[in-house]
Amino acid sequence: MRGPVLGALAGAMLMTACGSQPADIFQTRHEVYGVEAPDMLKMRAGPGTGFNIITGLPNGTVLWVHDCTQTGGTRWCEVSMDRAQGLRGYVSNAYLRKL
Repeated sequence: MRGPVLGALAGAMLMTACGSQPADIFQTRHEVYGVEAPDMLKMRAGPGTGFNIITGLPNGTVLWVHDCTQTGGTRWCEVSMDRAQGLRGYVSNAYLRKL
């Protein structure tokens, strides 16, 4: 009797440890910060300056950060806009401040 109970418990713990929840559950809100006017932070199609620019984001723009990755010397974060979450792209982490 103890074997099946321990097996079920171990299985439940393993599913929790393996991240059975969606990755976006860990997203956090940040704002664009530190971009010198009149420039804007460039949201790009991928993590690096070689990717196309999607749009420019002024200081104060609220973003959801979904994931970050290191490319060369820059940490790039995949983000979506607070007001247009269907629009996703990558920005440099150096210009983000956690809310």
